[in-house]
Amino acid sequence: MNAVSKDGKNIALIAHLTLIGWVIALVMNNNTKSEFGSFYIRQVLGLGLCMLILNFVPFLGWILSLGVVVLWIMSLIGATSGEKKLTPVLGEYFQDWFKSL
Repeated sequence: MNAVSKDGKNIALIAHLTLIGWVIALVMNNNTKSEFGSFYIRQVLGLGLCMLILNFVPFLGWILSLGVVVLWIMSLIGATSGEKKLTPVLGEYFQDWFKSL
């Protein structure tokens, strides 16, 4: 198993902290590229966009937003533990769609 660098783990954790945290993590990752940090930057971007889109769907969107929050918590736990864990259902798509990050 590959050890995760401290910078990569910090970037992954910061990416989970609000939009400002995500932007800071993106800038930090551009300075010192980390595969682990990039992985979680893409995951959090995808979850954030899902949440944004669901805000425009009445009632059902609110219920599904709770599911996105659960996925975000699972992602945060994966980042904290130092493991690259894909978000269930959409994680592979996030990695493919945002591979330039």
